[in-house]
Amino acid sequence: MVGSAPRPGSAVLLRWAREDDTRAFAERIAAHPALGHAFIELHGDLGAGKTTLVRHLLRALGVTGRIKSPTYTLVEPHDALGFPVWHFDFYRFDDPREWEDAGFRDIFDQRGLKLAEWPEKAAALLPRADLALHIEVQPDGSRTVRVEAGTDTGRELAA
Repeated sequence: MVGSAPRPGSAVLLRWAREDDTRAFAERIAAHPALGHAFIELHGDLGAGKTTLVRHLLRALGVTGRIKSPTYTLVEPHDALGFPVWHFDFYRFDDPREWEDAGFRDIFDQRGLKLAEWPEKAAALLPRADLALHIEVQPDGSRTVRVEAGTDTGRELAA
């Protein structure tokens, strides 16, 4: 899948032919200790597989129970093995005051994994992502994924 880790600012292209490829990618990055304090952006149209990737990643991190999309709540907290995880979905985010009112600044300032779907909706408020995944559905149902490392942490995760 990933041949070599991208340098910060560069990208690697992957192809996920089946959901098993998505699961394998999630399991691979779940094994990295750096994930415990990373910020990962998930880009893609509706139905691209962003939430599916998050579910596989959370399962690989030991999260049990129902894993739902935070489309209406904006964030869902989870307890993984050894660190907290926050799954954001900014699809319906339209008021920057929500950022402060909801305490998102405090969440991003503390240890833990932050996963953000639709980050472009809150782009001016978000820190630089360690890793950005751009998922695009192909006509045959496979996914093309552009993996961009924005930091050294992101490069380590993509390795």
